[in-house]
Amino acid sequence: MTPYQRLDLWLWYTRVARQRRDCVTLIERGKIRINRQPTSKPHAKVHVGDVLTLPGNAAPNVRVWRVLDLGERRGSAQEAARLYEEIDE
Repeated sequence: MTPYQRLDLWLWYTRVARQRRDCVTLIERGKIRINRQPTSKPHAKVHVGDVLTLPGNAAPNVRVWRVLDLGERRGSAQEAARLYEEIDE
């Protein structure tokens, strides 16, 4: 069995938003893609190696991240940065 983590929890661990509820809202609005597939379910499974597409800070920008590890807690920004790598397109 491959380990996985809920998408909303993983996004919160990576400090995408200040509150987990904000991560849920982002997902429910259809702003996140897992391996190019749009999802609106906060309980979607994230595995190591998945590629996530997230909205950027400015309107036309998009962030693409590869999942490197599953988090265990919400830690510092340095800990959060170890969970993913930014993919430049």
